[in-house]
Amino acid sequence: MSTDMYDQQWLTELESTLTHEYETQTARLTQLTADTGDPAEAHTNAALIIAARQSIEQIAGALRRLAAGRYGDCEKCGTAIPRERLEILPHARFCVPCQQKQNG
Repeated sequence: MSTDMYDQQWLTELESTLTHEYETQTARLTQLTADTGDPAEAHTNAALIIAARQSIEQIAGALRRLAAGRYGDCEKCGTAIPRERLEILPHARFCVPCQQKQNG
């Protein structure tokens, strides 16, 4: 349980930041999926919708891991993901070595 490795204040602030970002991305997705009737925007909007959905999925996953007390555990090998990595990429699911293996 890697959450024991991180101080509670940092985890609380992280959860608040992730929750705010989740709400922001959800509102953005709602705006993007509104039909503007402009076919010229369809391709751009499709790409933005995919990016927003991916962001929401990643944030939701991080929030679930926080709630379950598994935040910061590599999903592949189980080792703790360094805080520095999580500060840069709060939704990181893998430690750097496992992420590199995943990417091939």
